[in-house]
Parts: sequence; structure tokens; C-alpha cells
Amino acid sequence: MRVTVLMGGWSAEREVSLVSGAGIADACEALGHDVVRLDMGASAEAGANLASRLLATQPDVVFNALHGTPGEDGTVQGLMDLLRLRYTHSGVATSAIAIDKELTKRLLVPAGIRMPVGRVVASESLFAGDPLPRPFVLKPVNEGSSVGVAIVTDSSNHGSPIGRAVEGPWLHYAELLAEPFIAGLELTVAVLEGPDGEPQPLAVTELKPASGFYDYDAKYTDGLTQHVCPAEIAADVAALAMQQAADAHRLLGCRGVSRADFRYDPALGAEGLFLLEVNTQPGMTPLSLVPEQALAVGLGYAALVGRLIDRAVA
Repeated sequence: MRVTVLMGGWSAEREVSLVSGAGIADACEALGHDVVRLDMGASAEAGANLASRLLATQPDVVFNALHGTPGEDGTVQGLMDLLRLRYTHSGVATSAIAIDKELTKRLLVPAGIRMPVGRVVASESLFAGDPLPRPFVLKPVNEGSSVGVAIVTDSSNHGSPIGRAVEGPWLHYAELLAEPFIAGLELTVAVLEGPDGEPQPLAVTELKPASGFYDYDAKYTDGLTQHVCPAEIAADVAALAMQQAADAHRLLGCRGVSRADFRYDPALGAEGLFLLEVNTQPGMTPLSLVPEQALAVGLGYAALVGRLIDRAVA
């Protein structure tokens, strides 16, 4: 088939998308496909003619390797729907909901999936007082890869209340999601759809950053984070994480592949497992977790790419 690998974009995750896209394109060529590499561009202006550029590639299927806005929030998905193009990963509604952490909670929590209780606050209000008891986490409502995440503690140098001149996401986003900080472990579960479309959780990985927390640099800098797969946690907690990841994939209407990120406080047992977010277009770089978990169950990188293309065509 002719596969157009759409990558780049102008989100904070542009460079990650380019690395993912390059690996995917190489894998597609190894599978025998006719591949077109298409960089969406580094600015919104570059995206103005995306429709004509996509159509010019005459794809049988588009492999969507974009991360963040507008490639992961339903915008590009809507464009490809209008163009009647087949594409990998989730569709418009799922993408729009899953990238919004607060909307995701409204859908998953009533279905029995435990998530941190938080609220959206105006960044300006943080300079008058804390929205939650410390320690708490502040994060953009609709960014991925831990972009813009801050952990505010009693001992942090943010000030009390947070100072206006202190660097943090409050200087770059009008609103932020405030959540209580959950002590413990960082876990993640990839969910890959089988040939029948049934979501299959692959494994549980514990992420151990060398310092600090699992932020953007820890995710994409070689050597800064240790991946323990399978995670060394109680079997019932691992089974619960995999089940909740698959349930979240199904409830959100994800397609192809997703990745659910968790925090787990071992002191609370199974009650200490909290889902943080669901990624509808997880990374496909050499350090990414989905290819790593797929390999752990016997599925190599090229085979993983082929599975996602097959699901898009189906």
C-alpha cells in the first residue's frame, strides 16, 4: 500500500513526533509499503494547506505520527474524515476527549475507574493562594508528555503562595488542572487492539527517573529513566492496572493503540492505584513504552507498525 506518515506539527512535542515518524516510515518500507514522509510543518501557517498536501500523496492509509495539538486532539482527525482518508489511531470524538484530562475524568470515573480528585483553576488565582493542600500537582488540561507539569510542595521554591515571577506552567497557560500529589510509583500500560479489534493490555512498566519525576526530559533523554518491565508489583495490582487500561481504551472509544498512565501508592494496596491519563497517540521512538511492551510480548517494531496499519484499513 501507499502509506503517508504524517509527522512534525507545531506542538511542544514536535521533535518527538519527527523521531516517531522516521522510525515508523522505516518500518513501513521494511514491510514493503510505498512510503511518503510528510512533515506537517512547524507553525499553524504551515498547516493551512495540509488538505491539499495530504491528497497529493494519494495514500491508501495515513499513519498519524503527530503528538499533541492539533494532531492528537481531533483536529487533524476531522480533516482526514472530511477528505475520506483512512488513518491510524483514534477518531475525532475520542481524540478530543482523551487529550482533555478533565473530560476524560468525567467519562471514566463514573464507570468505576479511580482517578485523582482535582479541579481546573485559573492560573491567575494561584498567586493569591493554593487551590489544594500541598503537595499538589499542576498540569495543562490538554498537553501530553508531561509538558508543563509542576509539583508544588512545602519545600519547593515556588513560594507560598506561588510567586508571579516564578517560572512554571502558570506563566504559559490561562488554566491548569490541580490534583493532589500521589506518592509512590509511576506505572504505564499499553493497550493494543487484536485482529478482531478487541483491546489487549500488553504489560505493566514501572518508570524510575534518575531524579525528580517522569517529566519530558526523563521521557526522551536516554539514560534518565529506568524501565522495569514487567513492574515488580503485586500480581493483583498489575492485573487491575491492565484491566483498567483496557476498560479506559474501550470506554473512550480508542482505536489501534493507547497507553494509560498511572500513579500507585503501595501503602494503600489496590486502593492506591490511580489512572492519570490516556494517550491516544503514544510515542514510537526508540525510548517509547509501547514498542518496548510490544517487544516484551513478542511483537517487534515493524510488526507493531503493521498491526496498526491493518487496524486502520479494517
